[in-house]
This record gives sequence, C-alpha cells and structure tokens, in this order.
Amino acid sequence: MKILGIDTGLNYTGWGIINVVNSSVQFVDCGIIHPSNKNSDSVRLHTIYDGLKQVITDFTPDVVAIEETFVNNNPRSALKLGYARGVALMIPAIYDLSVFEYSPTTIKKTVAGNGHADKEQVKAMLKFVMPNIKDMKDDAIDALSIALCHGYHKHL
Repeated sequence: MKILGIDTGLNYTGWGIINVVNSSVQFVDCGIIHPSNKNSDSVRLHTIYDGLKQVITDFTPDVVAIEETFVNNNPRSALKLGYARGVALMIPAIYDLSVFEYSPTTIKKTVAGNGHADKEQVKAMLKFVMPNIKDMKDDAIDALSIALCHGYHKHL
C-alpha cells in the first residue's frame, strides 16, 4: 500500500510517500511545494495543484491521508488554509483516490506516542521507523507523519 500524506498550506504544502509492505514501512520520498508569496492566491493555488498532480503522477499512491482542519484564531489565515485544503482534497478525487483525514493530536499520538509531541519528537520517531529518511523541512515531516499515521491505523 503506497500512501501519500499531505500537509496543506498556502505558503508550504508538504508531501510524503511511504510504502507499507506486510508489517514494515518504507520511506519512498518527500518534499514541499512552495508557491511564491509574491503571486496572487489563485496562482499560488495553481502551483499547489500542479505540484500535487505531479506527485500523484510520479508516485501513483493507492490512498491519500491529510490532516483535519484545526481551529485558527485568525479568520483570514483559516480561510487561506481552507483554499489550500480544497485543492489538496480535489486532486485525489480527480485520480479516484480515497482520502482519509486525521486530527493533529491523533497523528502525533500515533507516530510519537504523545498527542502533544513536538516536531523533534515526531521527526525522531520517523527516523526510527524509516532509517533511510533524509533531512527535510517541517512541512515534509508533517506530511510523512500523516502518511505513517494512516499506515498504522489502516494497514499495520
């Protein structure tokens, strides 16, 4: 089972691919899509669309996992996050891929054993489970942890 995890954001959208074979997890690849903040929101969303489309085309995942929306105190930021989530939810539908959503607490608890784990704890557990993982930006770490969370909940 090849799982694509997506951590959405208008500035940085992280993606991570893992492969679950029997009871083992294999790191495949990860990265970020970074639209220029000098562009309009519509151009930035198109960049995210193109980036995720390329990831799905290149890696042909079986399913997609994404983080549930969290409540944000800033309505403008929440709206912009909603734009990016909309794109991230639409792309898998175009490719007829099932999408599974997990809360941030569930992801951290599943991956690091603590629903309030910090990024370093999550990263350490990812490297423990997948030793061949490369250094990555926070959004790629988040995307891989989302994919791993789905792997544990549905396939391991």
